[in-house]
Amino acid sequence: MTESTSPAPSGSGMLRPGGRTARVRGAVLRAAEDALVEAGFAGLDLGDVARRAEVGRTTVYRRWGSAGALLADVLADMAEQSLPRSRTGSLREDLRANAHLVRRTLADPRQGALFRAVLVAGACDPAAAEALHRFYRIRLDEWAPCVTEAVGRGEIPPGTDPREVVRAVSAPLYHRMLTSADPLDEAAADRAADAALAAARAGAFVSPPAG
Repeated sequence: MTESTSPAPSGSGMLRPGGRTARVRGAVLRAAEDALVEAGFAGLDLGDVARRAEVGRTTVYRRWGSAGALLADVLADMAEQSLPRSRTGSLREDLRANAHLVRRTLADPRQGALFRAVLVAGACDPAAAEALHRFYRIRLDEWAPCVTEAVGRGEIPPGTDPREVVRAVSAPLYHRMLTSADPLDEAAADRAADAALAAARAGAFVSPPAG
């Protein structure tokens, strides 16, 4: 995805580690991703993850404690590894860049399966839901400035809600992935970005006056 580097989630008990601790964390998170891709959140078992990562079960149980907490750290790591947003000087090109990054992630066999597992987890586990909401807040915060800058350039009306524009880009792509067998191709990404831009230009995302 397109999220910027962020600290580990508060309340997860995670600190950014170094040395051997970092290697253990990396191995466990990769093993957790493998388990999520293969069996979904229902199949995320801490003992199995320890076996896959070739680390002690006690280490995994002591550090993460639950599948929800482990998933939260997986999402934190994904945010840490993500790339900064594009800055093209054109809202159309910025939104298309966002759409294509989302499309590539969701269409990727491994990453797409991982995100489907994460979305399911967010619907049934409170810790996973909190982590998922935090993850997407980071994502929106990363890309919202491209909309704010476009307002300043006069491309879209003043008062446009940046976060709503960014949501409008990715929502059709997630819907396509989750509800249909239609191809998640570059044309779909371009349509999503162009539709969000047209709506923004028409004032659809202008926040109503307070009161």
